[in-house]
Amino acid sequence: MIDQHLFKLDGAGAIVRRLAVLEVLQAFLIIGQALSLSMVLTILWQGKKLNWLYLLLFALCFTGRQLNDWFQDKMLGHYSNQESEKLRQKLLSKVFNEGQALVQKQGTGSLITMALDGIDEVRNYIKLIYNKVLTMMIVPVLLFIAMLFVNWQCALILLIMYPLIVLFMIILGHAAQDKAIKQFGNFQILSNNFIDSLRGIDTLKYLGLSKRYSTSIFHLSENFRRKTMAVLRVAMLSTFALDFFTTLSIAVIAVYLGFNLLNGKITLFPALAILILAPEYFLPIRNFAGDFHATLNGKNAFHRINELIKAPKEPVEELQLSQWSQDDQLTIKDMNFKYEKGSKIGPISLNIHGYEKVGVIGMSGSGKSTLINLLSGFLTPKNGEITIQKQDAKTLNIPNWHKQLIYIPQNPYVFTASLRDNVAFYTPGASDDEIRQAIHVVGLDDLVKELPDGLDTIIGQGKRVLSGGQAQRIALARAFLDQQRKVMIFDEPTAHLDIETEVDLKKKMLPLMKDHLVIFATHRLHWMKEMDYILVMNHGKLVEQGTFDELEKKNGYFVKLIEKMRGDHDEQ
Repeated sequence: MIDQHLFKLDGAGAIVRRLAVLEVLQAFLIIGQALSLSMVLTILWQGKKLNWLYLLLFALCFTGRQLNDWFQDKMLGHYSNQESEKLRQKLLSKVFNEGQALVQKQGTGSLITMALDGIDEVRNYIKLIYNKVLTMMIVPVLLFIAMLFVNWQCALILLIMYPLIVLFMIILGHAAQDKAIKQFGNFQILSNNFIDSLRGIDTLKYLGLSKRYSTSIFHLSENFRRKTMAVLRVAMLSTFALDFFTTLSIAVIAVYLGFNLLNGKITLFPALAILILAPEYFLPIRNFAGDFHATLNGKNAFHRINELIKAPKEPVEELQLSQWSQDDQLTIKDMNFKYEKGSKIGPISLNIHGYEKVGVIGMSGSGKSTLINLLSGFLTPKNGEITIQKQDAKTLNIPNWHKQLIYIPQNPYVFTASLRDNVAFYTPGASDDEIRQAIHVVGLDDLVKELPDGLDTIIGQGKRVLSGGQAQRIALARAFLDQQRKVMIFDEPTAHLDIETEVDLKKKMLPLMKDHLVIFATHRLHWMKEMDYILVMNHGKLVEQGTFDELEKKNGYFVKLIEKMRGDHDEQ
């Protein structure tokens, strides 16, 4: 329920001390309110005039309670916002520093869920836990002491009932916690599946698999709904049990006081005071239990975010690599990789020379993207031998290798900035003439003419909407401007484009590949004739490799792949 790391946040000690003082004040205000109201009612019952002093005291205590609650809420709101934003910044910094490696391991949907919904859950968790826990620790204790002075027999009855309520809350709470943890994991799986399917919807439609994946998403969401209802049933049961036992306890006290009043064993004032204080005595634990299920999600999110922030970094090789040239070589022997939960690829053995154009081909799920991420250094292989520029390495997560890469994914990111800033993002010192030349080379002249402010027009999220082809052209323009990087890695960059746009873009891309090492993953076969060397993937294995002509003469899986991909014959 309570994560110990919660009280290790910055400023936790100071906020706890302030809240403790406020909770003590709150307890005295509750006692003052109960006693003054009891005195007012007792005096009126005795037929005397209204005592304005006690009534004023009641009003002051009541107002003080409201102001105390408002101040606590404001203070905790500020603190929870501040600390949750710090966590968000740490998480985003982790994602930024780890880059694609972390995204590949955790899943896009999971990270998005944590950075958005997860942080909101944590904000609520911090606010509720600090408030509810301190209230439950301080207020009932002080109220119990006050009731001992008013009527010790009733105070003891309430004290006996309190542990029973806590016991039932613990039993039902553990059941709810187990279900909530499982449900949190299901939510992450659903998020990853939905985001991945959404990003690849064009590819799925192209391959005729969109209906199959929509059915998969439907079954996942239905399974999530059923398990959510199971969690809610436990939540409703625990709330009912808690309300039942607290109401029963107050009813027992009311009956006990009623008989004592009739028998003259107790006067009206202490009876009223106990009856008013009894619900307040149980209120903190009722509030705590009422928010228990809301805090479970927050606890899970808080634990998960801290795990992500403290996750060990991917191994880094500190090799001194020179700029990639025509004479350089990358050799990989028996490289294997396996996801923590999922598929594996390997063994992979290949040899890449100089300014080759290397195509990676295979059906969806064959391991193309995993191989690309391994060659980019975004993932760390489990084993295998890597030699780059005559230096041995265990991984391609090499800073000097990353500085040479131009990586263009399926969905290149368009920043909410001007077209000029987007094109020159990696080369901020580029002149307008150089930017215009890059735009002309990739065929974005018509877009510039359409924009009201030309290069100064703001594009990106919430601004000027771009097509998939235009976003890819902006990514290519960035690559054209950066003449220093000699390694270009493409991960299905045309997967979401229609064939006409792709063919037009292809004409712009091929000249940019000159004098570069190019690794190009795709499921579109017409690209393979442009490649110097082809790697054929199937179910995580490198089943064939060679030139286009060599693979055709071999008449193996590559030829069968051509036959499988209906409609691609015309494209070749």
